[in-house]
Order: sequence, then C-alpha cells, then structure tokens
Amino acid sequence: MSATATATATAAARTRTAVAPLTTADAEALVAAATAAAEAAGVTVSVSVLDAGGHPLAFRRDDRAVLISGETSTRKAFTALQLDAPTADLVDAVQPGGPFHTLPTALDRPLLFIAGGLPVRRDGRLVGAIGVGGGAPAQDHGFAEAALAVLA
Repeated sequence: MSATATATATAAARTRTAVAPLTTADAEALVAAATAAAEAAGVTVSVSVLDAGGHPLAFRRDDRAVLISGETSTRKAFTALQLDAPTADLVDAVQPGGPFHTLPTALDRPLLFIAGGLPVRRDGRLVGAIGVGGGAPAQDHGFAEAALAVLA
C-alpha cells in the first residue's frame, strides 16, 4: 500500500470513529419530540430511546397510555437497532413465506415487528434507536420520524 493510500485509509478510519455517540440530551430531545407529535395528534404513547449498545438512554410513558406500550416501544427500538432498519420495513419479512419468518421465535431476543421503531444515525453511522408504542402502527412510525427531525 502506498503512503498516500495508507494516509487516506487512516483519515477515513478517524472519520468513522469520530462520530459522536447518542447522548442522554439527544435521547431526551427525541422523547420530547415524539411525545409532542403524539400529543398534537391526540394520541398517548410511550417512547424508548436506546444507545448503539442497546442500553436505555431515555423512556417516557404517558400516564394515560396503555400499559403494554412501554414494552412495545422498547422492543420496537431494540428491533430497529439490531436489524438497522425501520420496523415498518420488516413487517412483511416475518410473514409466512418471508425471509425472516422464523426470526421472531428463533432468537431469545425481545424483537417486535410492528411499525414504530427507527434506527438513529449520525453521519451515516448507527448510534441508537427510537421506539414509539401506543398509537396505531402508522402513527407510531410517524411520531418516531418526527422525533428524528430534532437531530437533523
């Protein structure tokens, strides 16, 4: 490898590693934005934000939201993180005949293939995920999308 190629590869590696992780402040901003979007629509939700390692950074359940929404928001975020894809894009993949049909039962993981989970990326790198539960799947997806706009 030439000196120029080595320098370019080293600079690229530094650039890849220089992406800031998702912070607690970022997570709280995501929760606030998703909650505000849901409240504007008259929907009570739970919102979970995980870091790149799958650890919880922020969580909020509206006290009027159905109790299971706390669990579904966390599982949606975990699924989006693990598969690096919006959960809305994965729904068909787990249907009979789909490429991931057996995935929900093959793993001992809290995966949930319902719209409302989105990966969070910074400079193209996966830094965490957000999950929203409590509304209809399309609503939850929209609330999560609205939240991501605060990090743009």
